[in-house]
Amino acid sequence: MTKGRMEAFSDGVLAIIITIMVLELKVPHDATPNALIPLIPVVLSYVLSFVFVGIYWNNHHHLLQAIRHVDGGGSVGELAPAVLAVADSLRHRGWAKTSLPPARGFVWCGPSVASIAYYILARALIAAHGTDSVLATALGRDVKGKVSVVAYAAAIPLALASSWLAFGLFVLVAIMWLVPDRRIEKTLTGT
Repeated sequence: MTKGRMEAFSDGVLAIIITIMVLELKVPHDATPNALIPLIPVVLSYVLSFVFVGIYWNNHHHLLQAIRHVDGGGSVGELAPAVLAVADSLRHRGWAKTSLPPARGFVWCGPSVASIAYYILARALIAAHGTDSVLATALGRDVKGKVSVVAYAAAIPLALASSWLAFGLFVLVAIMWLVPDRRIEKTLTGT
C-alpha cells in the first residue's frame, strides 16, 4: 500500500473522531456560571482528548514522511484512533465517574493502547524499511516513545485511585509530544 493511502485513511478517521467527540458536549440547562461547574470535567476531558488526537495525527504525519511504503504489519498502528474514540466516548458518557473501579481504569486505557499501537507501527515501519532507514535513524532508541508507553500504563491503575492524578499524568505526556517529533524532521533535513 502507498503511504498516501494510509495518510488519507488516518486523516479521515481522525476527522470523524474529532467530529463525534464534539457531539458529546452538551449545552447547560441554565445560563448561569454555576451551571458550568459540573461541565468542567467534561470540557477538560474533551480538550485533552482533542489535543491527543491532534498529537497523534501530527506525529503520524511526521512518521509517514520518513518512509517510502507501508506493508501489512504497518497497518496495525492504524487501529489506535478507534481505540481513542471508544475510550473518549465512554469517558464523556460518565464511565470515568462510575463507582466501579475497573470501569474507571478501562476508560483511561485508550491513550495507553494508542501509544502502544503507535510504537508497534513505528517498529513495523522500521522492520519494513531496515535498521539503516531514515525512520530508524531518526527514532534511534526511541526513549520518548518508551517513556510515553510506561507513563500511560502507570496512569491506568492510578485512575482507580484518582482520575485527576491520571489526568495529570496524561497532560504531562501530551506536553512531551505537543511539538511534533523533531528527530524525524532533523533526519530528513540533515540538520
